[in-house]
Amino acid sequence: MNNLFDLTGKTALITGGGGLLGPKHAEAIVEYGGKVILTDWHEDRAKEKAERIGENATYHYMDVTDKESIEAVVEQYDKIDILINNAATNPFYGSVLAADEQAWDKTLNVNLKGPFFMSQHAAKLMRENGGGSIVNVSSINGRIPMHKQSIYSITKAGLISMTQAFAKELGLENIRVNALLPGLTDTKFASALTQNEELMKNVLQQIPLGRIAQPSEMSGMMLFLVSDAASYVTGSTFTVDGGVLA
Repeated sequence: MNNLFDLTGKTALITGGGGLLGPKHAEAIVEYGGKVILTDWHEDRAKEKAERIGENATYHYMDVTDKESIEAVVEQYDKIDILINNAATNPFYGSVLAADEQAWDKTLNVNLKGPFFMSQHAAKLMRENGGGSIVNVSSINGRIPMHKQSIYSITKAGLISMTQAFAKELGLENIRVNALLPGLTDTKFASALTQNEELMKNVLQQIPLGRIAQPSEMSGMMLFLVSDAASYVTGSTFTVDGGVLA
């Protein structure tokens, strides 16, 4: 029987590969036969994660806000079948009236400029090889802006729109583009919330499953989206949030 989740012969590039979510996606892809390229501007973190995954993982330094840095990595490969735009930042937590230009620029550069040009370069390579799959890691904040996370929420909404725009333009190139919308997940990225007991009491009341997600719980949906099981799925968003948006 044909295994729709078989990724043998596929190569995936994952940005933000030195964190927690990126390596979990990488582990799932390798488990199903694929190879992974972990990129991060913290090269030592990407190296450590790749070495832990094993021989089917490699790593590169990459600054997703720098087109030359993106090009320097992509040009080293003849084939990239899967791109996971996982890198993100959220340097500002507070009132919209207190947000400054530096926070705005950094968040937009990492969360929107990075995925745009990363997708552009990877898609050109995918086109040469007959197609591929791109997954943008957005957030439920892209659907409902969260309190004191205005800039981050705006960029994640933009990433959903970017997903749809790329999907419409790249469909005839056999390149599928979808978005994963995680809810609150137990990562260092979310520690400002998860380590605040008062905030967490309120947050947990809004999650029907009554708990936050573990990083590995995002990988099942990711695996579906990059595999042949989702061969007719593009331009769509998939929420993994414990029921928050229900």
